[in-house]
Amino acid sequence: MSKIAGFKAYDVRGKVPSELNSELAYKIGRAFSKFLGAKKIVVGYDIRKSSVEISEALKNGLTDSGVDVNDIGLCGTEMVYFSTPHFDADGGIMITASHNPPEYNGMKFVGKGSVPVGYDSGLNEVEKIIVNNDLGEISKVKGTVTKKEVMTDFINNLSKFYDAEKISPLKVVVNAGNGCAGLSLDMLEPKLPIKMIKLFNNPDGNFPNGVPNPMLEENRLTTIEAIKKNNADLGVAWDGDYDRCFFFDEKGNFIEGYYIVGLLAKSILKKNPGEKIVHDPRLVWNTVEIVEKFGGKAVVSKSGHAFIKQKMREVNSIYGGEMSAHHYFRDNAYSDSGMIPFLLILQLMSEEKKTLSQLVNEMIAAYPCSGEINSTIDDPAGKIKEIEKKYSDGMIDYLDGVSIEYPDWRFNLRMSNTEPILRLNVESRRDEKLMKEKTEELLKIIRG
Repeated sequence: MSKIAGFKAYDVRGKVPSELNSELAYKIGRAFSKFLGAKKIVVGYDIRKSSVEISEALKNGLTDSGVDVNDIGLCGTEMVYFSTPHFDADGGIMITASHNPPEYNGMKFVGKGSVPVGYDSGLNEVEKIIVNNDLGEISKVKGTVTKKEVMTDFINNLSKFYDAEKISPLKVVVNAGNGCAGLSLDMLEPKLPIKMIKLFNNPDGNFPNGVPNPMLEENRLTTIEAIKKNNADLGVAWDGDYDRCFFFDEKGNFIEGYYIVGLLAKSILKKNPGEKIVHDPRLVWNTVEIVEKFGGKAVVSKSGHAFIKQKMREVNSIYGGEMSAHHYFRDNAYSDSGMIPFLLILQLMSEEKKTLSQLVNEMIAAYPCSGEINSTIDDPAGKIKEIEKKYSDGMIDYLDGVSIEYPDWRFNLRMSNTEPILRLNVESRRDEKLMKEKTEELLKIIRG
């Protein structure tokens, strides 16, 4: 079967119009309807200039298949995840390319109950229907499009995750990156006792202040400068569709997502002892220690939202966290959220009467980590075999790429799903020097 360039492991994503356009969007609407056998589907879209046009074509494909569409309009990805079960829909589609440059767009898909639909769980079938031109007849009874205002219900639903009365009047720099997060921040603001210092709050698909991707170091400077200038208690930045949020302490230091997983696990287990916490295998020691300390049970899962959500459902986990700043909550349809972590961290800081640096510095000292380091190379699989051989005296695990563990340090090395890239994560026990030495040692082999 021939492939469609935009169909990836977890979603559809590509350049507009060469890899994603109105014609393909229409066909995706028809094919996704057929695959699900759906009667009702939620559609939302992000701020990108191409999103409205792609949304219209997608909705035409859905309604031509006899599907009724709940159109929630401009929103963040987590609002589609919320709205799909909220409206008892058979599925949901979010039009977004998240943190990609403006010329890209894409789609994320969920089924009933916001269960993710990735390539191995249905997008392959959708692709096959399109490639084989097996869309079937246009429905004699066309579906309807109903515009739904869901922001109010979405914001009200967030209130079950935090208690505003327990949040101190913190001064917080919030950077929406001209993505969609500003819409939610504006509605949350009157409900919280904090002072928000807003950066790039207005949605703008031209991304005049750079692509909203706080994973890139050069995109963090504005947030860091605003924290220092305003003497803020912390800073928070979101990606374009705000399903991920990133934290900075009161000194402007970027906090690796790994340590935020530990903080959120602590916050949740203090109120819900005995619950299971799912985490990814890239960096683990800090998470496992905190989960055990606060009476929970740590459960490891292959990284990636489809795997984490599946594992959470299997073990009835209350929270799942990835070091890549994806955080998932059972009471949020097992879906990732960029707003819930923000609210939980505000409350944890307030309840413990500690700065963010005080909350994380002990973790950073106990388990220093490299952060994820990407290397583009010709033969990723061959390089992994070479490294396995060199470090064969360690404890080896193959859950996700290869993890090799020694008593005082460990690393995880995995291939990208879509590019010839190796992703390396290294951590140690209370020895930053060792962690840095081993990171350099591994990078020499990887890039050699």
